[in-house]
Amino acid sequence: MPLTPQEILKLSPDDASAKAAKGLVLPTKWPQLHHDDQAVWGECQGSGSKPYQVQVDRAGPTFRCSCPSRKFPCKHGLALLLLRAQHPDSFSVAEQPAWVSEWLESRRRRDEKQAAKATAETPAEGEAAATKPPADPAAAARREAARLKQMETGLAELERWLGDRLRQGLAQLPAQPELWEALATRMVDAKLPGIAYRLRRIGGWVNRGEHWASRVLGGLGQLQILIDAFRRLERLSVPVQADLRNALGVTVDRETVLKSGERILDDWLVLGQCVEEESRLWTRRVWLRGDRSGRMALVLDHAHGVRRFEQNYVTSTRLEMTLAFYPGNAPLRAIPINESRARERTPPANAPPLDRALDTLASTLAMNPWQWPQPLLYSGAIPYRNGKNWALETASRQVLPLTASDDSGWVLLAESGGGPLTVFGEWDGETLRPLSAWTDDLIWTEEAQPA
Repeated sequence: MPLTPQEILKLSPDDASAKAAKGLVLPTKWPQLHHDDQAVWGECQGSGSKPYQVQVDRAGPTFRCSCPSRKFPCKHGLALLLLRAQHPDSFSVAEQPAWVSEWLESRRRRDEKQAAKATAETPAEGEAAATKPPADPAAAARREAARLKQMETGLAELERWLGDRLRQGLAQLPAQPELWEALATRMVDAKLPGIAYRLRRIGGWVNRGEHWASRVLGGLGQLQILIDAFRRLERLSVPVQADLRNALGVTVDRETVLKSGERILDDWLVLGQCVEEESRLWTRRVWLRGDRSGRMALVLDHAHGVRRFEQNYVTSTRLEMTLAFYPGNAPLRAIPINESRARERTPPANAPPLDRALDTLASTLAMNPWQWPQPLLYSGAIPYRNGKNWALETASRQVLPLTASDDSGWVLLAESGGGPLTVFGEWDGETLRPLSAWTDDLIWTEEAQPA
C-alpha cells in the first residue's frame, strides 16, 4: 500500500520542511522523474545550474539528496514522495542510473555487514554471552560504588522531602510550582535522572482535573516504593534490579544490549509512534508487535536540536528484522539489530477485546510497575464525545477516557462512522493517548505531541 500525502508529511523533520516540500510538488520543477520496484528518483532544479539528485529507497522509506541541507529527510526527498503519491503519471519506469544503483548497493552491503556482525556476536545455544571485561575492574567498581553512594544520598533527601509534603498536606502545592523543578535539579545532580523525570511528571498533574490530589498522592507513593526498593537492591532478582535501575535513570549501554540482550527475529507490525520535544531534545517512541511471538516492543530514539532520526517508520507496515531487548522482568524496550525491510501494510491481526487487553496490561505492570507509558491495543472501541472530552466505549459500556485534541476526536469519530474500531495508544494509568486506529485498513494515525 503506497504512502498517503499525510503519512509522507509526518516523516518531515519540522513544519518548515513540510511547507517547503509542498511548494516543490510541481512536475515542472523536476526535469526527470523515474521509479522501479526498489526506488523512486528524480532531479529537482534548484538555484544552481546543476539539479539536485534525489532518491528514496522505498523499503524504508530512506532518503538521499545531493543538496547541502542538514535536515533529514530534506524538502526535496519529501517532495519527491509527495509527487509520487499525487502525480504518479509523471513518473516513468526506468533503469536505475549509477548514482541510484550505487547508493542502493552500498546500503545492501552495509545491511549484510551488520547482519554478519550480529550473527557473529550471537552466543551459541547454551553458551553464555561474551562480555568484554572492563579495562580496570577495580576502577569500574570504585565508580559504581561512588555513584551508588550519590544515589543513596539523593534518595535520602527525596524521602525527607516526601515526609514534609505529607505533613504539610497537598493543598499548598498549586501555589508552589517551583518545588518540583528545584528538587528535580538536585536529583539530576545525585545521578537520578529517572527520579527527576517522575517529579516533573507528578508536578504537571497538580491542579489539573477534579481528582488531581489523589493522582499526585499515588505518584508520591510510587517514589517511596522506589526508595524502599533501592535499599533492597542487592536482594532483588537480576531482572528486577534492571527494571529498578532503569526507573532511577541508570540505563544499560547500547553495546551490552546488542551483545547479550534477548534476540527475537519476527515480522514486526508498527502499531504507532509518538514524537515529543522538550528543551530541544526530541524523543520518539515507536511501538511494535511481533506477528509470531506476539511480543510488544518499544524502540526509543533521541535527537538533539533537529527532529532527525536515522530510521523512518510508517504505521501499519510490517518489518522483518531482529530486535535485541534490554534486560528486565517484562522486557519491552529494544534495539533493531539489522535495518528492516518493509512488507505489506495491514491492520493488526487478533487484537483482543478490552477485558483481555487490560488483563495483559495488569500482568505486565505486576512484573514491572515502573514502565510508563504502557502500550494498549484492543478491538471494539467506539469513539464518542464525553462532555468537553473524548472517550472510547465498548458494546458492553466499558469506557476509557482519551487524551486527544478536539480536532483529533472529531476526525476519529467521523472515520469510524460510529462503528467499532481497533485502537492502539499509550496508557498512562489514567487516560489513553490514541496513536492509530483501524477498521479493515489503517484509517487514522496521530503523531502525538506533548499535551
